[in-house]
Amino acid sequence: MKNRSFLARLGFAWSGVASAWRSERSFRTQVILTALLLPFMLWLQPELFWWAIVGVMVGLVLAAELFNTALEHLIDHLHPEIHPTIKIAKDCAAAAVLILSIVALIVAGLMVWSELG
Repeated sequence: MKNRSFLARLGFAWSGVASAWRSERSFRTQVILTALLLPFMLWLQPELFWWAIVGVMVGLVLAAELFNTALEHLIDHLHPEIHPTIKIAKDCAAAAVLILSIVALIVAGLMVWSELG
């Protein structure tokens, strides 16, 4: 797969997003919440700084969920039986998504407080 064209690599990436959409309820929920965020941002009309920060947080949460999904699929393929160490790896990946999601909510709260307060 090395040295493929940009369009081919873009296709691989899009395939990953589509696979996560089909197989992960959490990813679908996060994408839907992101879509609902746009009209809210347009209504609130925050400063450009907040658009950038919110955009970065959305990207981080979605990317973390994709990493979590990739790790879970790889682990399940290589080691399908339940093992305490495998559970720790999967739980830590899920915790990373949770922590980023909580931070994203805090950032959103600070934005609303800043813009409406």
